[in-house]
Amino acid sequence: MAAGFTAEPLEYHRSFLKEQCRSDGRDLSEFRVTTLNISISTADGSALVKLGNTTVICGIKAELSNPTAEVPGKGYMPNVDLPPLCSSRFRPGPPGEQAQAASQFIADVIESEIINTEELCIERGKLCWVLYCDLMCLNYDGNVLDACIIALLAALKNQLPDVTISTDTCLPEVSLEKKHDLQIHRHPVSSSFGVFDRSIMIVDPTAEEESLLTAQLTVVTDEHERLCSVHKPGSSLSGEKLQECITRAVVRQREIQKLIDKVLQSVKMPQ
Repeated sequence: MAAGFTAEPLEYHRSFLKEQCRSDGRDLSEFRVTTLNISISTADGSALVKLGNTTVICGIKAELSNPTAEVPGKGYMPNVDLPPLCSSRFRPGPPGEQAQAASQFIADVIESEIINTEELCIERGKLCWVLYCDLMCLNYDGNVLDACIIALLAALKNQLPDVTISTDTCLPEVSLEKKHDLQIHRHPVSSSFGVFDRSIMIVDPTAEEESLLTAQLTVVTDEHERLCSVHKPGSSLSGEKLQECITRAVVRQREIQKLIDKVLQSVKMPQ
């Protein structure tokens, strides 16, 4: 038998679940090791997240533009790219169904007022910041949504240069010496769950586990323990199971918030 190949993957995983554990040694409610790297060296933010073997990078590109007629400032343009190199499950070409669903999910999280887009406006009707958000999955081993949200939140922990409009030339003047932090008004974190055999709940499923689940659920909560959104494709869950997920998601939010703050502090320390 080739290494890593399981003839009956469902029965293989069931044998572990009966013992209240997972094939990788985790408890049912245990997330994989999460690591984070943040770059705040320029006005453009970036973050690299590893959730087990799932690896996601997020880049924030800030550009000056004219505001639209409808709103005083522009928000994000979220995009999730799942290239063929991250998993054999994804093919070249236009974004697949999973990438589109992930992009919409992230757009919904962004609209939960992480940043007030009016604060991106420099002069109403004349000049504003546009933040382009690019997310790419470098390696896929399940639960890409959680990794994407962590990477996005961490990448936004950055600074923008001060900008004024010259009274003489009416052109923008950018001061790279003077910068201000992006104001993060909400810190939503997603927690993904899966159900085996319509009864056994697990957190942070791997790619193989995802292929065997009878139901999936992603819960987003913020630092005030508020429920931001629920993403529940496919089968439904009981109210009791849903409450279990929300309770675990609240704890996970605090863990990720602490991780981001710790990494951010270590990055700023040499300055």
